Amino acid sequence: MAKILHTAAITGIGKYAPDRVMTNDDLAKIVNTSDEWIYSRTGIRERRLADSTEATSDLAFYAATNALAVAGRTAAHLDLILVATCTGDFGSFPATAAILQERLGAKRAAAFDVTAVCAGFAYALDVAAQYVETGRYRTVLVVGAEIMSRIVDWNDRNTCVLFGDGAGAVVVERAETPEQGAVLGSILGTDGAGAEHLKIPAGGTRQPLTLDGINAHQNCIYQNGREVYKFAVKIIGEAAIQALTSVGLTTADVSLFVPHQANIRIITAAAERMGLPMDKVMVNVERYGNTSAASVPIALCEAWETGRIAPGDIVVTVGFGAGLTWGANVIRWGNISHG
Repeated sequence: MAKILHTAAITGIGKYAPDRVMTNDDLAKIVNTSDEWIYSRTGIRERRLADSTEATSDLAFYAATNALAVAGRTAAHLDLILVATCTGDFGSFPATAAILQERLGAKRAAAFDVTAVCAGFAYALDVAAQYVETGRYRTVLVVGAEIMSRIVDWNDRNTCVLFGDGAGAVVVERAETPEQGAVLGSILGTDGAGAEHLKIPAGGTRQPLTLDGINAHQNCIYQNGREVYKFAVKIIGEAAIQALTSVGLTTADVSLFVPHQANIRIITAAAERMGLPMDKVMVNVERYGNTSAASVPIALCEAWETGRIAPGDIVVTVGFGAGLTWGANVIRWGNISHG
C-alpha cells in the first residue's frame, strides 16, 4: 500500500541579529576601502557582528526560541532539529544542532547539522519537509545560523566587506488545514566542479592547518569573486523557475521572492531573469550583508514581520553558495499570527 503523504507547513518563524553594527565607514578604518566602494559594488551599508562571548549556537538559540513562540510550541514538541551552518561552535564535531538541542531542552529530538553553506537553509527546509510529509516526524525546527566574522580575513577587502553574523529559524509541522499553508516543493543542485572557487583552503584533511597556513590566512574564506558572481547570476533565477515549474506554478504566481542576500547586483539580475518587479523582491542586504545560511530565513522573517507576506501568498526562496550548491523552495504562506 502506498504511504500517505502529509502536508508540511511553516508554522513559526524567528530571527536574531547581534547588537553590534559595523558600518562601511568602520571597515574603512581597518582596511583600504570606503562606503562608496562597498555600496556601489554590493549594495551593503552595514552588517552585524557577534559579541566575542557568542557562539553560533547562541545565535541559533535566540532565533529558535522566537520561532517556537510564534508557532505556539515548546522544545518538548520537537522531533528533529536541523542547523544549517558552516561556522559551527566546534571545528568538526559535535554538531551545533546537538548543542542547540541541549540548550533548548529538546530532550527527545534528534539533531544534526546541514552543511551547504549559503544554500544550507534551502537544503535543510527540504529535508524537514520530507520528514514531515512521510509522517516520520511531526514537528521539525530548522535554523540557519552563522558567525561569518570569525572566518573572514580582515585584511582582504574583497571578502571581509561582504559578510555578517545572524540567525533565522522556522518551525515545520504537519498541516491540519489548508489555512496553515504548505512547503509545496524544492529544487536542490550541486556543481562540484566549482568547489575551488569558494572555500576555506586549510584546516581539513586535504590541507591540514599549519602555522604557515595561519600566517597566510588559509583558514579564512577564499573566493574567486568573478566566477562566483557568474554562477550566481545564472543559477538563482533558473533555480527559482525550476522549483515553480515542479509544482505547476509560474513567476506570475509569485507574491514575494526571497533570495540569498549576497549582492544587490545578483538579486536585481535574478529578478530581471524571472520578470519580477523589485517590489516583489525582499532585499535587506544593505543592513545585514551576507549571513550565509542565515540570510534567507532572516529575510523571510523580516518580510513576515513587516507585512510583506500574507496568508495564501506564494513565496519563493533561493540560496546559492560554496560547493557550488543551490536550492530553491516554493512556499504557500499560512496564517501565522504576529501574537
